[in-house]
Amino acid sequence: MKFPEFFASAPPITVRDPLARFLGAAEEGVIEYGYGDAVKLAGHSCPTVAAAYLMTRAALRALYADTLPERGGIRVELRDSMLAGVTGVIANVVSLFTGATQDTGFKGIAGRFDRRGLLFFGVDIPGQIRFTRVDSGAAATVVAHLERVPGDPRIAALMPFCVAGTATDAQAALFQALWQDRVRTILIDHADDPKIIAVQH
Repeated sequence: MKFPEFFASAPPITVRDPLARFLGAAEEGVIEYGYGDAVKLAGHSCPTVAAAYLMTRAALRALYADTLPERGGIRVELRDSMLAGVTGVIANVVSLFTGATQDTGFKGIAGRFDRRGLLFFGVDIPGQIRFTRVDSGAAATVVAHLERVPGDPRIAALMPFCVAGTATDAQAALFQALWQDRVRTILIDHADDPKIIAVQH
């Protein structure tokens, strides 16, 4: 498997998972994720996946300034319904890093490590996603302004040919390069840009 080189330059997301520690899956339960992990889950790399990655990272940094985020200890609420637009993709990526699920997650062991009942859709919040620490109630709401990072105009011109399967090899290669370059710009150049990934406490 060979990803674009910039994937490796994306800032990682490191969490501590009590369940992983309990079962000996990771030393001290510490798990480090990279952007490539989100791509493997989603099956593709796009601005939405990059934004979900960065929104999660930003919210967790805001909520756990002095310690590692606790995977499985975070409530996640999304503004849009689960069937709206790309909400499902975003939720899947967020769930990867937080462990939060509706009712399909791990049921727990002796009342511990339950991952269900932590993911909600269609919530009236002033942003795209609200992350709340279960232990303290501290919350951070985040929104991604992807419209502020426009793609190359040639993407729109090439897309119909690629979708129809009539693009030449050169056109397909250019489309892919331009598409991933926008992802790279979001993920690398704007990883810590509050104008693109805005967090509210």
